[in-house]
Amino acid sequence: MTRVLLHGPGVLGPSLPGIIAELARAGTQVDVLLAVGENAGAGAAHRSSPHLQAPDPHAPHLDDLASRGLCRLVTDADPLRYDEVRRLTLNQPGEEAPHGPAGEAKRPGRVTLVGGGPGDPGLLTVAGLGAIERADVIVCDRLAPLDALAHARADATIIHVGKIPRGAFTPQEEINRLLVEHALSGRDVVRFKGGDNFVFGRGGEEVIACREAGLSVDVVPGVTSAIAVPALAGIPVTHRTSSQGFTVVSGHVAPGDPRSDLDWAALARTRTTLVVLMGVAHLRAIASALVDGGLAASTPAATIADGAMPSERRVVATLATLPDAVADAGLGAPAITVIGDVVAALDGTRLHASSDDTGAV
Repeated sequence: MTRVLLHGPGVLGPSLPGIIAELARAGTQVDVLLAVGENAGAGAAHRSSPHLQAPDPHAPHLDDLASRGLCRLVTDADPLRYDEVRRLTLNQPGEEAPHGPAGEAKRPGRVTLVGGGPGDPGLLTVAGLGAIERADVIVCDRLAPLDALAHARADATIIHVGKIPRGAFTPQEEINRLLVEHALSGRDVVRFKGGDNFVFGRGGEEVIACREAGLSVDVVPGVTSAIAVPALAGIPVTHRTSSQGFTVVSGHVAPGDPRSDLDWAALARTRTTLVVLMGVAHLRAIASALVDGGLAASTPAATIADGAMPSERRVVATLATLPDAVADAGLGAPAITVIGDVVAALDGTRLHASSDDTGAV
């Protein structure tokens, strides 16, 4: 396996997630140097090199990338033990949009919502890639296919506003403000998200905020992870002999929570495939609510974490045993759960290789 060491001020920069995602997809072990130990090895020249300086070790995006198995955070490194050592520099801020003739007010830019698909850059649409290539400013989430940022202009400003479950996040109001502020200054702004912006992506709120500011908004639909991630794991959400439809719901709020307006008992009776997004933290309560609503405890079920990513893992079980199987396997967000006979329809055929597979039936 190829080993790459990343260091320098750029490990706190906005381009790092894309660099790590691209390397990890190629099967590379990526280490990110956070500090230089006294025994960094490789001789005094390396130990005293000003190019191996440590940045702030508390950058939230680094912790997130490491927790998903895409890189390792190290505080001591011998450069001679790596196949490649890269010093990353910080991106330069984007250039101001050109002014018109003297005395003419700068024309507003525009905002384009781009759905990036489930995480594999190959599943980003041609139109989405074109928008990224043209953008002055890209406001992106942690689950977008960050490899695609390699196609952004060198002078583009990249702003990461990802929301880590029960961790660091950027409030939606601040995201709206960034979109409006940059577009009103004359820039072409891309809002880059994973999946599709209008499938639990709060794209509607962003459209409203931009239009209220008098801005034009374009939408480039994305391949929703609700369908793509199960498909890549060999699970069709419909199958002629198993299911005539599918229902996609958010599991962000647990059954029984006053904020939930889902009727889980009714969902248990739909006889359609159930696809639950953002539900891994409440999986036990969701499974219990569905069984209480009449869905058989033996119904096939699967949870797929980090779908379409090099770190993808999945668990196949029954509705009753899935919560324990997911906990035992250590699966966490982002994850998608599929419940229904379609889980077994193709006998677990894998259509996209992933790094791990745990079955508990």
